[in-house]
Amino acid sequence: VRDLNTLYRDTPALYVSDSDPDGFQWIEANDAANSVYAWIRRGGPDDANAVVICNFTPIERMAYRVGLPLPGKWREALNTDADVYGGGGRGNMGQITAQAEPFQGQAASTLIYLPPLSTVLLIKA
Repeated sequence: VRDLNTLYRDTPALYVSDSDPDGFQWIEANDAANSVYAWIRRGGPDDANAVVICNFTPIERMAYRVGLPLPGKWREALNTDADVYGGGGRGNMGQITAQAEPFQGQAASTLIYLPPLSTVLLIKA
């Protein structure tokens, strides 16, 4: 809980635009076959975007393509499968790089590893 509170406090995209519809955008809300949801949180104009991706199945997704609003490096700010949380320690080695390949209505995309029954939160670096 301490880590979640720190992440929330230090990530304006998670709270600045709570009551503004522009602060939230679905990336993936229709992947019933994989039980994956993904969305963007936006703060102010100078705040880095945050993307949340959830895998609600006990099946690992080893190369799940997800759309991201911008190409470049994204930091894996939270991975609920980390060893410190009692998980299997599987993830994306702390960061991913998105290419300028449009997908899911976003300007960029990447393949990420989604551990089973986990949430990954990416922040634009």
